[in-house]
Parts: sequence; C-alpha cells; structure tokens
Amino acid sequence: MNPVDDARLLPWRTPEGKPCYLLDGDGTGYVSRLADKVEAEQMRAAAALLEESGRVLEERMWTPGEIHLLAVELTAHLAKVHRVSESRGARLRRLEDCLNADDSEALDAPEQLGEVKDA
Repeated sequence: MNPVDDARLLPWRTPEGKPCYLLDGDGTGYVSRLADKVEAEQMRAAAALLEESGRVLEERMWTPGEIHLLAVELTAHLAKVHRVSESRGARLRRLEDCLNADDSEALDAPEQLGEVKDA
C-alpha cells in the first residue's frame, strides 16, 4: 500500500497551488494540530461570510461590484470548506475501515480463546 493513500489532506496548498499532505500519524503532532486549528478557522470564517451574504442579499440594494465581490468571497470560502470536508471524509472512511477490521478480529477472538481453553 502506498503511504500517500493514508495521508491527510491539509487545509493549505503549496505556493505553486499543489495539495499538501501529512503522512499518517496519531493526529497529535504539531502539524496535525495546526491543520485542525486552520480547518476550524476556515469553517468559522465561512459561517460568518454566509451570515453576512444573507444580510447583503436581504437588503436588495447592492451594486454589481458588491455582488461580484460577494461571489468571489463565497467561492473562495466554499473551496476551503470543500477541502475540509474531503479531508475529514477521508479520515472517517479510514476510521470506519479500522473499526470494521477490529470487529472482524473480535468475531474471530472467541474461537481463538476457545481453542486456548481446550488445549
């Protein structure tokens, strides 16, 4: 298995615009904690922009420039939120796979214990 398959997609890109990944770990390292904080801030900023855009659109008094700026900002925040959801979704799938593997091992365990008792 390729170690990049289990890598965490980080909430930032390289200066060239390429995705950044963190190789699998226990999630308690510095970069992992920093990524968690950045993701949380991105989600808060997106929520605040969503509220603000609702207020702007309710007033029905905007210029084309304001609507354009709003669309640009919403697009940028949506891209960040989408990246966070991709990263978290991938981690949830890996967790689910691990839990399913643990469940199948647990189902085999009683048989193995029975063999030990009978020996």
